[in-house]
Amino acid sequence: MNRPIDLAAALASFTEAWSPRIVTTVNDYDIRLARFAGEHVWHVHTDTDEFFLVLDGTIDIGLREDGGERTVTLRRGEVFVVPCGVFHKPSSTGGAAVLLVEPTGTLSVGDEHDAVPDHVDATTGHRLSQV
Repeated sequence: MNRPIDLAAALASFTEAWSPRIVTTVNDYDIRLARFAGEHVWHVHTDTDEFFLVLDGTIDIGLREDGGERTVTLRRGEVFVVPCGVFHKPSSTGGAAVLLVEPTGTLSVGDEHDAVPDHVDATTGHRLSQV
């Protein structure tokens, strides 16, 4: 795509939670939009970090780190990077819109994960329809 992308229009083009859309790519990275609602699944990306930017709403990211678990809460306009090798579980009680940056081909449920519930789309992302 060699034109500006309206993120509001892109978000308006889909309603499914936990089913990221690829907005564009930068070098070997996908810029993805996703809707968060309810809980995702505990998972880990063994070879890559994961970047989260909250565009609307609030999300929680549970982290399993040395010494136990903790939760990071992100509100609109806040960013967080989950380092590679850290099990994490995103969730949102009120719903949220999130921009993610991940290497192209990264599976949304990571390299290792708990059982994937029906409401979570295990995908490398869906191309955004023309908006």
